[in-house]
Amino acid sequence: MNDLAVSFGGVDARLMARRAIFLPASRTLLVADVHWGKSAAFRAAAIPVPPGTTSDDLERLSKAILETGPARLVILGDLLHAKTWNTKRTHAAVSQWRQRHARLPIVLVRGNHDLRAGDPTPDLDIECVGQPFTLDGLKLCHQPCEHDGAYTLAGHIHPCFTLRGAGRQRERLPCFVLGPRTGMLPAFGSFTGMSPVNPSEGRQIFVIAGDEVIQVENLPD
Repeated sequence: MNDLAVSFGGVDARLMARRAIFLPASRTLLVADVHWGKSAAFRAAAIPVPPGTTSDDLERLSKAILETGPARLVILGDLLHAKTWNTKRTHAAVSQWRQRHARLPIVLVRGNHDLRAGDPTPDLDIECVGQPFTLDGLKLCHQPCEHDGAYTLAGHIHPCFTLRGAGRQRERLPCFVLGPRTGMLPAFGSFTGMSPVNPSEGRQIFVIAGDEVIQVENLPD
């Protein structure tokens, strides 16, 4: 994985191709919009979708944990998709994953979906807090907003950027967005929608292209 070193709000960080941010100083791994159980919630509503997305996302999260060796994992909202997330199959997968990382402290900054779904079951041992959660002088939130005197990181938007080729090819890619006072993480969950964003003055976009994180203005010709 070719991650990218950046800094924001006076804090050094790694933008990870696994759709996460790592803060080396505090050894904190950040993800947003995981949406555990979304496919199960769709099937409960009689909408046919393929199974396996939660398991795939759990494996990708495990790889990010093994690569960074974090002291904590902080989830910037929408860990759970809906009250119907807790099917036998989904809970078994999540429970097995939690046992695999039983010593890792996990903090959930509640998002709008979490407020409707309720907190994770006690056996998952996840601390749930309201926003903002302060760490390393940063304000960690679910919904993007500004805080005086502190840089804010958030999720919620599921940002993406569309690349266009000379042959009229189009590819939508998840991305990180870093502005002067706020930054956004891509949705970690693979079964989520995405919202287009564009560069603007003072705002940088970093797309996730396979195993690489690439700044938009530095894309090769």
